[in-house]
Amino acid sequence: MKTALICGISGQDGAYLAKLLLSQGYTVFGGSRDAHMASRRNLVRLGIEKEVQVVSISINDFRSVLQNLLRIKPDEVYNLAGQSSVGLSFEQPVETLESVSVGTLNLLEAIRFSNLPIRFYNAGSSECFGDTGSEAADEMTPFRPRSPYGVAKAAAFWQVANYREAYQLHASTGILFNHESPLRPERFVTQKIVATAKRIAQGSNEMLTLGNIDIARDWGWAPDYVEAMWLMLQQEQADDYVIATGHTTKLRDFIRIVFDSVGLDWEDYVRSDESFFRPTDIAEGHANPGKARQKLSWSAKHKMEDVARLMVEEGSQH
Repeated sequence: MKTALICGISGQDGAYLAKLLLSQGYTVFGGSRDAHMASRRNLVRLGIEKEVQVVSISINDFRSVLQNLLRIKPDEVYNLAGQSSVGLSFEQPVETLESVSVGTLNLLEAIRFSNLPIRFYNAGSSECFGDTGSEAADEMTPFRPRSPYGVAKAAAFWQVANYREAYQLHASTGILFNHESPLRPERFVTQKIVATAKRIAQGSNEMLTLGNIDIARDWGWAPDYVEAMWLMLQQEQADDYVIATGHTTKLRDFIRIVFDSVGLDWEDYVRSDESFFRPTDIAEGHANPGKARQKLSWSAKHKMEDVARLMVEEGSQH
């Protein structure tokens, strides 16, 4: 019977990961800055709220991290905490850097300090690569981040690699490309598109205003991706993996499928506004998830088309 601690339990990935681990027979603790104030909305939506024990843990506070590790004695720790929006990172660069890189460092140092045989998963990001043009990024592709969020994630990635080599910690980073679900908040563009399309289909007379709809991304389905996180910690050797579908599509194609799913022609309702463009956006994101397929026997079960339809369908059930 294993015990896992998930930092960042209230987010999309934290909730799906908790559900997966519970199905594997784990005891699951969820870390949140304030357990009493933590949003349990996603846990409630997945029907697992009563099965997860939420504890107060601030990953920016070393003492708080160490105390929780010594008390819970988890077999596995998943670091999914920290500021998670690329767009917001331009407005809150300091908070982003501190919550992502200092938070990761505190977790690594506390694991080392505790002397417990903890396996550690760190949530990396394709934002570390920056713009690779049409080249598919893999684990050997150099990092050239183009946002404060990408910079913070790159720092955290190297901290994990350093602790793995210097102290033989079982610590892995998943370099995840975009992955979506109905649990996404509306500040994420995919959820904004889905929510607006549904309102228009129900009679709202609004327009959907977006930034650059010609960006291209590798979009996957979040429940597929948390399985890859878990698989990394079941390996004998810790390592880093690119997690993606291997298929890149344009945002305008995602928009079209969503509007098609609710019986509307997207071109009648969507406009692009340059004031929504980011200071340095990535034009295309391409991924090569070959190593995960080979070593973890993991590959994405859903492509972007499935993701768009599932977000429309599943979102309607709640």
